[in-house]
Amino acid sequence: MPLLYTIGLYTAAPAIRVLWRPTVEGLEHLPKTGGAVLAGNHLSVADEYMMGAVVPRHIAFWAKAEYFTGTGVKGWAVKALMNSLGAIEVNREGGRAALTALDAAIPALRAGDLVGVYPEGTRSPDGRLYRGRTGAVRLAMLAEVPIVPVGIMGTPAVQPIGTLVPKVKRGVTIRFGKAMDVSGRTMDSSTLRAITDELMANIQALTGQEYVGRYAPRKAGGEE
Repeated sequence: MPLLYTIGLYTAAPAIRVLWRPTVEGLEHLPKTGGAVLAGNHLSVADEYMMGAVVPRHIAFWAKAEYFTGTGVKGWAVKALMNSLGAIEVNREGGRAALTALDAAIPALRAGDLVGVYPEGTRSPDGRLYRGRTGAVRLAMLAEVPIVPVGIMGTPAVQPIGTLVPKVKRGVTIRFGKAMDVSGRTMDSSTLRAITDELMANIQALTGQEYVGRYAPRKAGGEE
């Protein structure tokens, strides 16, 4: 486990639990050991540190490539933070560049780590749940690990889109669903799509969000 993340589990995580008092349900569905993909909805930047505060294991989150390519002092600091937390760079433009995220995540999962993925690909612009991309399922199949659906609610009130400083607001709920076993399934496009749709249905059951059968729009200027 990265050193900074370990320190955070004993310092920042307890502080988050005390200040925001997130409600946690279904934590027993997380494997105590071994790799797993944690696939959740995405409403706010706060999703990651709220989930990290309630899971007593290291979670390597996929992080957009812009966090690793910034310039100047700020760019260096953000890149150093991402690396120290064990984040995995993902290029959202598609093609071979996007597949490097899979290449980096597979060894981590096979080594017994947890990897956090948002199948929608970006934050929901309006609180609804959008169509999932198949990368999370493909990753679980390649690494031969289960997928745990995650439903997060209440985080937009903590850190609305565009804000840097979180607000101390109660009402955050994080629900973990039963793990999905994808072992032995064929990795063709129709199977990937069917399992992804099942995953999104499981996430919707945890959150109660309205489902939108199309991909979420990207934010202007590369903002996520």
